Amino acid sequence: MNSSDSASAQRFEQLLLPHLDAAYNLARWLMRSDHDASDVVQDAYLRAVRAFDQFRGGDARGWLLSIVRNACFSTLRSRRGRNFVDSDHLEDDIEDQRGDGGDPALTIERRALDAALLKAIEELPVLFREVFVMRELEGLRYRQIAAVIDAPIGTVMSRLARARRRLQELLMPYLGQTTLAAVSQKGDDDGGL
Repeated sequence: MNSSDSASAQRFEQLLLPHLDAAYNLARWLMRSDHDASDVVQDAYLRAVRAFDQFRGGDARGWLLSIVRNACFSTLRSRRGRNFVDSDHLEDDIEDQRGDGGDPALTIERRALDAALLKAIEELPVLFREVFVMRELEGLRYRQIAAVIDAPIGTVMSRLARARRRLQELLMPYLGQTTLAAVSQKGDDDGGL
């Protein structure tokens, strides 16, 4: 290994290894399986190593998540399973660390709600699920998500709105209309897009 290769390997580790958790999180939500997510992330990191000389700087996390997303979709397409929904068929298709004050009833209620939320996220069509996970769980801005999925910001906003609306519908039995109305009016401040 020459010094150029060593410097490249060190740069790769500095820029991309810190995003391993985000890569796994996205893969887990898209693949719906811990085992499949691990395989996809491993494949994505191998692809990233091979393509690292093409990385020109900028948002390393976004670049890596693009590779993870493509690896997920390649795997899902090859299986042609029920988990993959392409854009032509879009319509067909967390546990939170909040305190409960030690109240067992609140703990049980919160766990039930968390389980319902996780199930509802998994029921979202994959194109909605991916933008929801990137925005709400990974904290990416609209512009970053647009770059990852190679789509206009308006598409990101539309998919995210539709994902939230679908989650509201799925969670209605658990929260009731009053709570959901308050949550949906919270808005999404992404002034920096």
